[in-house]
Order: sequence, then structure tokens, then C-alpha cells
Amino acid sequence: MNQTQVMVKMILDRWQSLNKEFNTALDAMSDEQLQKEIAPGKNRGIWLLGHMVVVHDDMLPILDFGDKIFPAINQAFKAADRSVAEIPSASELRENWKKISEVLDGKIATLQPEQWFEKHTTVSAEDFQKEPHRNKLNIMVTRVSHLAYHTGQFKLLK
Repeated sequence: MNQTQVMVKMILDRWQSLNKEFNTALDAMSDEQLQKEIAPGKNRGIWLLGHMVVVHDDMLPILDFGDKIFPAINQAFKAADRSVAEIPSASELRENWKKISEVLDGKIATLQPEQWFEKHTTVSAEDFQKEPHRNKLNIMVTRVSHLAYHTGQFKLLK
């Protein structure tokens, strides 16, 4: 295994591990627990779950994997919790999470290690020439950090 393969494997293994950890926490929670705030006056678990669906859904076009699957819920979970009157139910968000996770896992598995160093769709070709670190793997690094942060928050709901 060369250094490129090792680097990509390390990041993708962490991605998979954190997704498993998030799923384990989610599966252990009731819909009622998802209504709890992470801390007094902070986001509820249901909002956090929706936020994670939206952020992972955003990865599809950014990584050039296709269009978003759940664009209709984008607004509700990019705004602050409780700022939108109606949000999907916990059961619907659980299904959305399962679906986006399956789709992302499938798409991620198709890329060869070298393809992770290609530009993502939100950087221009000109800027990418100047800043080659703005690649698909960098998107994964930022999303791994994001997932780790919110997985920790999610566990506070128990």
C-alpha cells in the first residue's frame, strides 16, 4: 500500500467508524429522547439528526456524486432549532439518515485513492491550481471532524 492509499484509508476508516458510532447512539434512542435538548437552551436531538442528514446530503453534489436527495428539508436544518415551525418526524429523519448514509457509502466506495485528490465542485479549476489541497479528501476531513463533534453532542441525550 502506498502513502496515498494509506492516507485515504485512514480518513475513510475514521469516517466509517464515526458513522457506526453515531448509528449506535441513534439506534439506542427513542423518538422521545430525540426531543430533548443537548443542554439547556441548546439544540434538540431531532434537530441535530436533521442537520446531519442535510450536511451529508450536501456532500453528494460537492463530491460530484449527484444531486441532493433531501433538498426539501435543507432550510429547516440550516436555520436554528425551533426557527422553522414544522420539521419532519423523528421516524422520517431516521429513514433519511439511513438512506443518505447508504448512498454516500456506495458512492465513496467507487472512488480510487487518487480520485480523492481531485478538486471538489465548489472550487474553481483556477483556484484549485493554486490550492490543490482543496480536494475531495479535504471535504472528507472536514466532515469527519463535523461528525465527531456532533456524535459527542448526540451522546449527551442519553
